[in-house]
Amino acid sequence: MTSANSVSAFPRCSNSLRMIISRLALGASSSVLLSTPLLAADIEEIVVEETRRDAYTVDESTLTKLTESLNNTPQSIAVITDQLMEDRAVMSLTDALRNVPGITLGAGEFSWQGNNPNIRGFNSRNDMFLDGMRDFGNYDRDPFNLQAIEVLQGPSSMVFGRGSTGGVINQSSKMPVDEAIRSLHVNVGNANTRRVVADLNQPLSANAAVRLNVLKHDSEVPDRDGAAADRFGVAPSLSLELGDATRLTLSYMHQGSDNTPDYGLPWLAGKPADVERSNYYGFATDFVNTDAGISTVNLEHTLNANNRLQAIVRYADYERSSRITEPLLVGTPTATTLLETVRVNRNVFLGESNERIFQGQLNLVSSFTTGIFEHSLVTGLEAAKESSSPSFGFGLGVPSTPMLAPVEEPYSSTATAVRVRSEASADSLAAFALDTIKLGAEWQLVTGIRWDRFAIDYSAARFNDSGSFNRNEQIDRTVIKKSYRAALVYKPVEAGTIYLGWGTSFNPSAEGLSFINSGRALTIADSNLDPETNRSTELGVKWQLFSAVLNVDAAVFHIAKSNARVPDPTTPGFNILAGAQTVTGFSFNATGRINQYVSVTGGYTWLDSEQQKTTQLTVLPGTPLANVPENTVSVWLTYTPTDNLQLGAGGRYVDERLATITQPVKAVPDYFALDAMVSYQASANLKFKFNLTNFTDE
Repeated sequence: MTSANSVSAFPRCSNSLRMIISRLALGASSSVLLSTPLLAADIEEIVVEETRRDAYTVDESTLTKLTESLNNTPQSIAVITDQLMEDRAVMSLTDALRNVPGITLGAGEFSWQGNNPNIRGFNSRNDMFLDGMRDFGNYDRDPFNLQAIEVLQGPSSMVFGRGSTGGVINQSSKMPVDEAIRSLHVNVGNANTRRVVADLNQPLSANAAVRLNVLKHDSEVPDRDGAAADRFGVAPSLSLELGDATRLTLSYMHQGSDNTPDYGLPWLAGKPADVERSNYYGFATDFVNTDAGISTVNLEHTLNANNRLQAIVRYADYERSSRITEPLLVGTPTATTLLETVRVNRNVFLGESNERIFQGQLNLVSSFTTGIFEHSLVTGLEAAKESSSPSFGFGLGVPSTPMLAPVEEPYSSTATAVRVRSEASADSLAAFALDTIKLGAEWQLVTGIRWDRFAIDYSAARFNDSGSFNRNEQIDRTVIKKSYRAALVYKPVEAGTIYLGWGTSFNPSAEGLSFINSGRALTIADSNLDPETNRSTELGVKWQLFSAVLNVDAAVFHIAKSNARVPDPTTPGFNILAGAQTVTGFSFNATGRINQYVSVTGGYTWLDSEQQKTTQLTVLPGTPLANVPENTVSVWLTYTPTDNLQLGAGGRYVDERLATITQPVKAVPDYFALDAMVSYQASANLKFKFNLTNFTDE
């Protein structure tokens, strides 16, 4: 096997980007794709030729609950295909989501380690799904076993249940297919990046196939001294045709990681401190270790020409342990303070947890007519049993360090006592119906309703700094909510769709299986509150151009949270539902083939977010919501002048965003990064690819 040389082309980042880049882990890499038979030499080689349209464009969702094509679905949906992830050298779910404007990324801090996206202004870390089922665990997801990533934007509680205010991220797994696949990706890059992904698929007979995806990944972060990622994964799956009408798929995915976390740079005078980007304020022995194991049984049965039944059962187990260090300045230095005199406290958080979820879905997809109306009806039942058992503590007596030149030293503290040890068990039950009614060739009416019951039993033991018992907590809450969806769709031509949609969602206080809402104070400020409720209106258009090889869509939307959680002015440490938040926006996206040589995917999103009402005197009226930039752009173009050569270029822009909305606010400057790629098909079974990320050093 041949591999490309290591590259060190990632430039040092400018001061204005130090905080962002330390979180985003950008880098350049070269990669080799080896696609060749790895088993017996007499296996027949199968070459599949595809048009460039298939590289980035998807016509159908993988979700059973969405019966219409994406062009006819009245909702903004972005799909990141495996080809786009390959072309852009995507090595994490976070990297993949940067291709969708309107998504901004948090660091995933405290107990909420892992992916932490914001969609259309609202946090979606509890809105991660895998093949249509909730993927609850707090871990850094890797796309080694993903065929596509679907981002459904706007409130979606009617389809997915609790949460999903700004949108939902659904990961679509690679499943067995009826052709042989032998592929091996080897990535070698700067920041000591070493990555190997194997994808093997083998038909066993006319009615059975097996697939195996394997991952090993090691990397550091460009220009950061200390942060590192080490993860591995394995995902076998087996598909069986049980007669002409039944398919059974068994799958398992395991991903483990042993990472050195990075909290980036400290804040100074409302912005990232003006220090060397390489400054690392943690300890070399800091760690975030995770293990995720997900087992799924999927049974699909065609009852007749008009009715199809799907039953899914999944058991998932997530384990996590961590010791992470947050840099926090000593005292209150200002912009005029001599930097040589500023010291940094190392706030150390310790924790471990185990989450489990046992869930089941039963979906019935039916087609029928009533008079002159055609119906595509999806009805279903869902049930889940979830549990979480975290413990949290702090490192006391941890030595501080100079801000300009942090000292590399072994971790030490005077105490690491556990402060909270909690247990949570939740039972959820839901029933839903979603009907698409075709009123002739031009008009469609979409209506949906969902009933959810979410009951949680939470208990915790509190301890003081010395580790001695303080008190117990016991909270039992049951939430019963209905969610709705309605849309009117007009199709003036077959290639075009105009729609007006409306939907609702709700956020229970313990939607993440914990009432703890503060990493430092470990408070349970929302324990006595009803769910937050949200409403969204969206007017959009989707069009297929150039004989349906280029898809474009545009939408204007408004999301309102009318009872947002804000501090209770009469009871410190607790919240009340007296706030109001809104996000008004516009989005435009284009995906597909411009001509026989050029493909494109990308778009622009404008978000006008406001904290309209609050009890906090330190929040000014009209202040934007945290981590919501006004403008975001992501574009990627590929040019294929010959069958063997492909060139790619693109970039992304993220506007300034606030980290805190209370005065004095903290803000991260805007940034613009450019990427490039060149790919060469050396032979039928060997391809070389070279990627540069942020090559302009912005």
